[in-house]
Amino acid sequence: MSDNWIGQPPSEEWLRRQAQQPAEPPPLRGPVPIMVGVALAVVLVGGAILFAGRLGDRVASALDDSTATIVPGQDVVVVVPQGASASAIGDQLEEAGVVASASDFETRVAQRQLAPALRAGTFNLVTGMEMDAVIDILASGASAEFRITVIEGLTLDEMLARIAESSDVGVAEMEAALLDGSVTTALLDTQPSDLQGWEGLLFPDTYAFLTDATATQILQRMADTMASRVASVDWSRLKDLGVTQYEAIVIASLVEEEVRVEEERPIVSSVIYNRLENNWRLQIDATVQYALPERKPALSFADLEVDSPYNTYRNFGLPPTPIAGVRLTSLQAAADPAATGFFYYVLTSLDGTHSFAETEAEFTLFKEQARRDGVLPGS
Repeated sequence: MSDNWIGQPPSEEWLRRQAQQPAEPPPLRGPVPIMVGVALAVVLVGGAILFAGRLGDRVASALDDSTATIVPGQDVVVVVPQGASASAIGDQLEEAGVVASASDFETRVAQRQLAPALRAGTFNLVTGMEMDAVIDILASGASAEFRITVIEGLTLDEMLARIAESSDVGVAEMEAALLDGSVTTALLDTQPSDLQGWEGLLFPDTYAFLTDATATQILQRMADTMASRVASVDWSRLKDLGVTQYEAIVIASLVEEEVRVEEERPIVSSVIYNRLENNWRLQIDATVQYALPERKPALSFADLEVDSPYNTYRNFGLPPTPIAGVRLTSLQAAADPAATGFFYYVLTSLDGTHSFAETEAEFTLFKEQARRDGVLPGS
């Protein structure tokens, strides 16, 4: 054993293990000078630290976003300082919950070429506002003096009544704006000639307006928002489903009226499509409710015989128009129904949950159980 060791020489056992180790493979490249190697190591370590820091920031941001809960329709005060850019204002608005995305706000401001018009000041705004409404307010220097909340599932008449309750605009003014061409929709090639034609074409949401907002301004924003929501949906399956986009909006309104549990929307949509494909009557209670002069807690057998194109117990196919304002997830369910063999559904829980069946026999069993449980009327 060699004596050329600093400190205690290694044992024979250690030397034997070293001799058995395979030779180290040659490097893929020639040797790197020591200083270059050190510099490279510093760069790599620094880059790793920077990447880790940025990743940590993004993870933290994502966690913050996931835990943040923004309730639409809440009053907030936003103070815009002098000289603030559209980007900075967007950050303020997103943090306050007024808009969902600061970058989308900045992009929309640029599209409308209103960046120089945004003013400093104190603004009374509302969480979950429609983007253009916020921009209009910031460009005018005024505050949002009133807000309108229109919930999903309302008919057009109910929507107009709700808007009239929340504003100084009367129902007659709004009806006139819808009928005289002042309000237009991008969802139809030909504008509606009567109020029935406007059913389902105004998007339910929370909106904020200036005190002098007119009927046309209010309704046009709702019509434009509906068109925007429809445009955001993937309608690529429509050809295979055998319906037009407007017919899919009609289906979305049926889903809206029939479903309370969110995950059931695509399943109820599948039942509707399955019945249409097999040329079955839809037999949806909500269409009968729409045909009646007023909503009822429960339908009678006589109600099911009402003479109306909206009565899907008597008529085949879809009703002629939507029957209510719809939320985005109902539109998505109509565009992309679940793949099922279901032809029936029945309410079987007080929380709004349905049971689904492929056969009438299964459906009958579910219905009898729901009656015994007190979910449905009858013995």
